[in-house]
Amino acid sequence: MRLKLMITLAAATALAGCAGIRDQSGYIASEELVQAIEPGIDNKESVQATLGRPTFTGQFDDNQWYYVSRQTSQFAFRRPRVTDARVLAISFDAQGNVVSVNETGEELAINITPNGDETPTLGRERSFFEELFGGIGQVGGLGPGGPGGGGPR
Repeated sequence: MRLKLMITLAAATALAGCAGIRDQSGYIASEELVQAIEPGIDNKESVQATLGRPTFTGQFDDNQWYYVSRQTSQFAFRRPRVTDARVLAISFDAQGNVVSVNETGEELAINITPNGDETPTLGRERSFFEELFGGIGQVGGLGPGGPGGGGPR
């Protein structure tokens, strides 16, 4: 009887580690607040008072505000999977009045795949041993403290 109880507890503990994990990052959108933003009526101050500070602004134009939210789901040790992504884009005119409010979903999200495990760089590729022993003989060279350098005299 005691053995069955211990096995049951061990199995329950092992299965608890496999539970799914849900995560919310970014702006938590409230449909009522988003619907309250009206072009021609609201301005930057009223939008910030209603929605808070934007996630980011346009890189080349401060009159574009973006509120980004993302929900992910992860099971055990697998990679997180995006279950919902939303971008609320608000455009302002030169006076700071709302011109348009657009909301998009995952369809505009782009999956970026890094170029392998290394960042390509310009210049000469050096081997492990060149990196390790490449500085031998360079002590006391023409640096800040060497002959002709800018060190104290």
